[in-house]
Amino acid sequence: MHNYLDFEKPVADLDGQIFELKKLHTGEEGVDVADEIARLEKRSHDTLADLYKKLSPWQKTQVARHPDRPHCVDYVAGLITEFTPLAGDRAFAEDHAVIAGFGRFDGESVAVIGQEKGNDTQTRLKHNFGMARPEGYRKAVRIMEMADRFGIPVLTLVDTAGAYPGIGAEERGQAEAIARSTQTCLGLKVPLVSLVIGEGGSGGAIAIAAANRVLMMEHAVYSVISPEAGASILWRDATRARDVAQAMKITAQDLKGFGIIDEIVEEPLGGAHRDAAEAVARAGNAIRRNLAELSALDGDALRRQRREKFLAIGRNL
Repeated sequence: MHNYLDFEKPVADLDGQIFELKKLHTGEEGVDVADEIARLEKRSHDTLADLYKKLSPWQKTQVARHPDRPHCVDYVAGLITEFTPLAGDRAFAEDHAVIAGFGRFDGESVAVIGQEKGNDTQTRLKHNFGMARPEGYRKAVRIMEMADRFGIPVLTLVDTAGAYPGIGAEERGQAEAIARSTQTCLGLKVPLVSLVIGEGGSGGAIAIAAANRVLMMEHAVYSVISPEAGASILWRDATRARDVAQAMKITAQDLKGFGIIDEIVEEPLGGAHRDAAEAVARAGNAIRRNLAELSALDGDALRRQRREKFLAIGRNL
């Protein structure tokens, strides 16, 4: 059974009926409910399709945060072979919120940097819910500079509510680390493709997403601040997050219209969490196509394209 979101209750009710009928079908001889099961399955599918055709920004935020949604480690496992993670920023410590290393994508060398939230209590605590400290961004800079030195394309996977705002992180230069990471992204002479797989939160996201091509999964969100934090600032009431999500235009569809992202990767019906393998495969196809297009450009052209892309944001609004 799936973990259902609040707005998916009609689907949950139908799936519950299907589950009970299937138990009855297998538990008692002579009881044939196959036709009823088929009818309910079609109704459940159609209801799910109708719900996901008209998701609000707040509902998309819930989907982006779904606990069963594929995370960075799932994309790495599904797309990257011979992946060798590298640890530490060579200055302070290892940050498990950022996974970084080298591997092969379609047989070609690639550097991979991603934010990992974890999928249960133990791994969420280990990865600090995907909220990186300064050493995480300094590790990202180390990997990007190494990739640049050896002419290896860079792929980044964005999934964070934001950089970690703890006292220790601020003391060790959180803002400076984010700025350096963003600067490094913009200065690379190799192709850089970023994919927002869940949440793209504030500077914590842009630090590894100042890319030649920024892709977003269909039900991901990307914003300057989380809806809850925005509501707390504007109204001192985090329960108004729904209103802020609507106002900030945080969905992939809105951001594509503004020219902030370049491509939307369609998810399986009901969100990436309902078919993680298919979602990862679709993301791989989009990454493959964009890396191939960028490989035709030389280093100076890649830097220039990246610079012009970000300078153009907002000019035509």
